Amino acid sequence: MTGLSLRDVTLRVADKYLLGPLSLDVAPGAVATIMGPSGSGKSSLLAYLCGTLDPAFAASGQATLDGVALAGLAPEKRRIGILFQDDLLFPHLSVAGNLAFAVPANAPDRQRRVDVALAEAELDGYGERDPATLSGGQRARVSLMRALLAEPRAILLDEPFSKLDAGLRDKMREFVFAHIRARQIPCLMVTHDEADAAAAGGYIMRL
Repeated sequence: MTGLSLRDVTLRVADKYLLGPLSLDVAPGAVATIMGPSGSGKSSLLAYLCGTLDPAFAASGQATLDGVALAGLAPEKRRIGILFQDDLLFPHLSVAGNLAFAVPANAPDRQRRVDVALAEAELDGYGERDPATLSGGQRARVSLMRALLAEPRAILLDEPFSKLDAGLRDKMREFVFAHIRARQIPCLMVTHDEADAAAAGGYIMRL
């Protein structure tokens, strides 16, 4: 089966259940949304899928991506991208340097990929800029394009629009979801914002 699939996934701390059991399927190009208040385990679920869950947590159930079980795979072997509330751009690299970081150093078309990503982010001519000189929306677009340049098989969104000015959120939602659908990448988003879920337009699970 292609896409991201969760079956009876539970998370707990000591003897306390934090989340689950949770089951859902996310098809390529689809965006599924998990909504819940702070402390409900949303971000911990994404860490579980990425392979970075804190050892204080215990997980059960099964998660697969394109039919391959994620359990036991090192984080870098999972090929799962993630966007957080903060853009997490490298301050010591230029805009182009941040994008190039996601492309293998020996890729013969590395520069072309970076140039295409800049164009898609509407940032032609910004490659040598310091990321600190960009607006919040520009930085968010660079962060997404960097994640996509790594060619993930799935992408996770952790409240990715919450720190943007209200006027930018609609544009960034449209930008992010359009790129995910165009690349046919399954996406799981966690949020507490009803507008995020409405813009995603897919399955919604409430914790």
